[in-house]
Amino acid sequence: MVFLEHSRLIELSTPTKYLIRLKFEIEGVVERADVVGAIFGQTEGLFGPEFDLNELQKTWKIGRIEIDLESRNDRTFGEVLIPTSTDFETTSLIAATVESVDRVGPCNAKFRLISMEDVRVEKVKQIRERAKEIARDWSKKVMTEGDKVLKDISESMGKSKVVAFGKEKLPAGPALDKSDTVILVEGRADVLNLLRAGIENVVGIEGTGIPQSIIELSKSKKIIAFLDGDRGGDLILKELSQVAKIEKVVRAPAGREVEELTPVEVTECLSSVIQPSMKKEIPSMIKPEVAERIRQLKPSLENTLEAIVFDENLKEILKVPVSELAKQLESEELKGARYLVFDGIVSQRIVDLSEKRGLLAVVGHRVGEISRKPQSLTVSTLDDF
Repeated sequence: MVFLEHSRLIELSTPTKYLIRLKFEIEGVVERADVVGAIFGQTEGLFGPEFDLNELQKTWKIGRIEIDLESRNDRTFGEVLIPTSTDFETTSLIAATVESVDRVGPCNAKFRLISMEDVRVEKVKQIRERAKEIARDWSKKVMTEGDKVLKDISESMGKSKVVAFGKEKLPAGPALDKSDTVILVEGRADVLNLLRAGIENVVGIEGTGIPQSIIELSKSKKIIAFLDGDRGGDLILKELSQVAKIEKVVRAPAGREVEELTPVEVTECLSSVIQPSMKKEIPSMIKPEVAERIRQLKPSLENTLEAIVFDENLKEILKVPVSELAKQLESEELKGARYLVFDGIVSQRIVDLSEKRGLLAVVGHRVGEISRKPQSLTVSTLDDF
């Protein structure tokens, strides 16, 4: 294994548990070999062969002893690092034994214990942080089983949101009329996919020709064409550019269609062209002071996988890892909760528990598959703020 110390990588051949750290001061100029020799020589035989440093090293109970030193003004200063795989009591004895070294070569010396660090604690911390990164990255990039199910039933899920636009009854999102910028896609399936990604200022061409309603729409609104990354997308773009004014063109990755992209992939494709005016409005049920509190909280909450619950006066009454959130919402001890903000996915279970607990709003990293949302509860994402 490896241990990082002051930007140096110390290679340890033992399954290290503890790291003994000592500082020393020597009245004279010596080399590393002199310090190592003094440590081994002056501690030999003090407590029997089972505690001899040479024997402990042969049996892999201590690793390579690292010495870092420098000399100035006819004195030598430095640090000793000793990795051990023994129990805490034996490690303490080793530390005390090395502290007893009082000479290095012909020079007086003084060794002083600085710390005994549990390497496993740092390792667990690193694993925990890496686990958070993995969970966060894969929750964004991988289509989950819920996403797959949602895609299969997207038609039924989207009927309540899809509206008809123009005389051709084109499939569109409910924010089409309110936004000054419109995302133009090829068909109904594409519209449904963008709605799942939270983009509601969208309309589909729905056919081979460019509808007159789209041509007229391009005269009053900024049009961003979001087309498939295949030959069909090329043909539609060519025809579209001849009859309508297009502000910008975005393509799905080569060989892929807009309807098969995950919500995060949709957002990534459109990230370079989405303007603030295209963001969803903050839900009207959330009071301005609550919205401001969430804005302030957002930078410190993102990438933590933590959840915070506030009462009606915006006082924090609970802060827990997302993994414990459902259990806490089920607890009868949680009283006065009104707002939940967390770095995770808003699931149907969280919505149901929040409604039961009497919450007014739930704000998550993103919203998952929600088949039933109570009218008394506002569900939104951190990006809305």
